[in-house]
Amino acid sequence: MIRSRPTELRLTLAPQRRFEAIDVNNRIAQEAGDVLRRHQRVVYCSFHTTAGYLDQSLSARLTNDRDGLSQFFGSFHSLFPPGGEYHHDRMELRAELSAAQREVEPRNADSHLTFIGAGLRNCVTYRARPDEPVYFIDLDGASDAMRRRRTTTVIAYDRERVVARTSVSIPVSKHPIDSVNLADQRLGLLDQVNELLARSGLEKGRVDLIVAPSERNVGLTVNEYETLLMQHDLVDVLKNPLRFAKIKTRHMLDDPLAIPGKTLNYAKYDVVRVLNSLMEALGLDQSSFERLVAKVMAVPARRFLRSRRVSFLAAADANQPAARLIRGTYQSPILVQWQPAERQSRRLEIAVVRLS
Repeated sequence: MIRSRPTELRLTLAPQRRFEAIDVNNRIAQEAGDVLRRHQRVVYCSFHTTAGYLDQSLSARLTNDRDGLSQFFGSFHSLFPPGGEYHHDRMELRAELSAAQREVEPRNADSHLTFIGAGLRNCVTYRARPDEPVYFIDLDGASDAMRRRRTTTVIAYDRERVVARTSVSIPVSKHPIDSVNLADQRLGLLDQVNELLARSGLEKGRVDLIVAPSERNVGLTVNEYETLLMQHDLVDVLKNPLRFAKIKTRHMLDDPLAIPGKTLNYAKYDVVRVLNSLMEALGLDQSSFERLVAKVMAVPARRFLRSRRVSFLAAADANQPAARLIRGTYQSPILVQWQPAERQSRRLEIAVVRLS
């Protein structure tokens, strides 16, 4: 059997609403015919931090239709309502922005948190099923003030093979809940990835960053590493998943006898207020309080941040003969932990994958 070379397509999308699910396979059929039928696998990549793809298995569980997607993402819109009290959206705190930029910068922390919590990916690999929809999910596509133009790259191929692999140690802080920008130049991780790509001789492929199997209470995502978003809003959510939701619950301290059996469940809903009260009552210092929060909230955090793998395209071009990792302007791989690491470091594996 003669296999064809990978086929690469680049689409420009123009969402008409803030939340929109766009069937990319339908667009491909309109613009490129039956190209997906010639291949066995497809990589779909978004270059945005508030728009991406669901894994194929999760999309199938949602029955691959817009009604299922709307219901699924609707629950996250309740958790992270637009206009909530997000640090990221307080423009007076955004020192990195000029006065002019603050006037037009979208207040979209809810979209970033939904992207992370719902398990959206910047880059996914599907078994090729051209008759089924594959949705590009936009969480921040259009409003009265702006209309976004999105880009997505699709590579259809038949086989993949790991051509280079290594592991690295990522230093983390002592704080139980912490995030690390893996694109930070001081860390040097992406330089290591690009050196590995150069040595591999790869022309086009995929780079997978994977949490080592031995690591616990840690996950990966791809998003904008904006300090207020990552160090405040995300931390708030990991401590209390309903921090921003407009839901009122009974204070468990109103029923002290119920505390032992209900602590974990109530902590998911009311953790900041309850644990502040407990800290005062028990005379805990700040470090003890952090450990208590991390221990109580381990289950919600694990559910909120499930991914242990993120991927990026890698390719060479006319200006750069060696392949390099490709990411959107604001995209950073981010490591998030919700329990402290034993030796203040985390192991990651890097795999370079050739597509053919």
